[in-house]
Amino acid sequence: MDDFSGGAPGACSKNKKPRHLGRSLTYHHHPYQGRHLPPTPPSPAPNPQRPRPVVLYTTSLRGVRRTFADCCAVRAVLRGLRVAVDERDVSMDAALRRELQGILAARGRGFSLPQLLVGGALVGGADEVRRLHESGELRRVLEGAPGQDPAFVCGACGGFRFVPCNACDGSRKVYVEEEGCARRCIDCNENGLVRCLNCCS
Repeated sequence: MDDFSGGAPGACSKNKKPRHLGRSLTYHHHPYQGRHLPPTPPSPAPNPQRPRPVVLYTTSLRGVRRTFADCCAVRAVLRGLRVAVDERDVSMDAALRRELQGILAARGRGFSLPQLLVGGALVGGADEVRRLHESGELRRVLEGAPGQDPAFVCGACGGFRFVPCNACDGSRKVYVEEEGCARRCIDCNENGLVRCLNCCS
């Protein structure tokens, strides 16, 4: 008599062995079974990218026509790209000239004007800026820089970036009552000027 496998559930023939699940499919005890899962640590809040400052060292002196023309050209390019520029006129403050000399000396470069820095990195002078602008790379270099309306003129300094010192009114001397004499003002530069806080970083 033929043996059919359609009998009661779990029944098997005499010559067939019951199937067993492999170990890889068996249930393994989870360490958090029956307990609450530990809280997921919150993901850190995304830090917005800080704006990359644009610093341009220039001169307002017309003693060397080529240098003055290059400063005007680079300034016009940046203004056309609507970038906020911290312009530092080295002819108005000897400290700014020393600052630029230190930056260029650290990179093994001679002193020349203008000089453009973006996010603390030296981009270069007029030739480098002109080349980057003509190739379209200057926009990429200036990514992340704060923007500014090209028609903006600071109401405090009129765009000169310097104002007379409040402590000495530009005279470079302050009267010290305890000593009964005038002393050199320590708040301003050699021209009795301080940088405008409204438009300079």
